[in-house]
Amino acid sequence: MRTADVEARIPGGYYRIEGVHEPAPTPPDFLFVRRGEGGCWETGAFERGAYEVLAQHPDEAAACAHLLSLLV
Repeated sequence: MRTADVEARIPGGYYRIEGVHEPAPTPPDFLFVRRGEGGCWETGAFERGAYEVLAQHPDEAAACAHLLSLLV
């Protein structure tokens, strides 16, 4: 994911990947990838202090691909 986002020139404050890319200070709104319950991976948006899961994925690669599609 890091190579793809750098190539796409996506600013680091637009997204958060749990345990890999966690911008500091935390931006007020961003898209995210995180490990969900039951071993799935989730993509979604953090806005106005709340997480909204948009999709669940069977693995991290699928979640990162979805995140990239949301960002470009």
